[in-house]
Amino acid sequence: MSGSGKQRAPQDKARPDEPGPAEGLIEQRETFIQTFFKKGAELTEELLREDSRLRNRLRDLEAENAALRAQVASEDAIRDLLSKIRDLEREKKELLSRMHDVQASSSHYNQRFAEIEAENAQLASLYVASHQLHSTLDLRSIVRQLKELLAQFVGARAFAVYLVEDGAGELVPICSEGVNASSLKRMPVDRNHVLGRAIESGAAEWVEGDATAGTIEAPAATIPMLLHGRAIGVIAVFATFEQKPSFIDVDFELFKLLGAHAASALVASRLFAEHGVKVGPIDTFLDLE
Repeated sequence: MSGSGKQRAPQDKARPDEPGPAEGLIEQRETFIQTFFKKGAELTEELLREDSRLRNRLRDLEAENAALRAQVASEDAIRDLLSKIRDLEREKKELLSRMHDVQASSSHYNQRFAEIEAENAQLASLYVASHQLHSTLDLRSIVRQLKELLAQFVGARAFAVYLVEDGAGELVPICSEGVNASSLKRMPVDRNHVLGRAIESGAAEWVEGDATAGTIEAPAATIPMLLHGRAIGVIAVFATFEQKPSFIDVDFELFKLLGAHAASALVASRLFAEHGVKVGPIDTFLDLE
């Protein structure tokens, strides 16, 4: 090679795998863009997830709110119902109090009505008894009426009627029912015997409690027959029917009536049998006032 020729310094040639300045910027830009969009996408996804979570939470809150509203409405309804129940309970107590007052008044009126009915029945019985005893002057008819009264009104199943024999001081049985007549004897008027005690005291006696199991020796009731305060005889009720287990208040009043009216009816019938229908002198009826 000739020596005159100048040799050039070899120039560095660019490597094909190394980017140039322009290519490096583009690559950085693309990397930035990709990173930006990736971050944006991730952020968007995160926002979408948060939106979905918030929407779900909103639905839950709306459901809870609806439930709370329903509960409040229900509690209001319950409070209204409880208030109405209290009002109804108060009204119920007032009505019960009034009902008790009405029942008490009704019970009082019913009791009084029953007492009046009993009094009316008693008056009716007394009227019928007195009317029947004085409806005739025939001794047999009076005795028959007396038997019927003792059986129907007093409930006597076994009884006897005794009269005091003047002078002898003895009780003589004149009629009986429900017992053997032969078992009835004359007896002296003795205070130690129940019949004699009735004659002496002039007061009726009766057993307390069971009146169905009396006997001739121990009658269930003894009723003196009084005429102007004097005992002319006695009715002895030995025993009552099973339907009449004991005596009641109306029987005691009937005893008094039977004792008084039976005595006057028997005496009147005996006087009529002895003397007949004799009015007597008119003078005996004058100046009676």
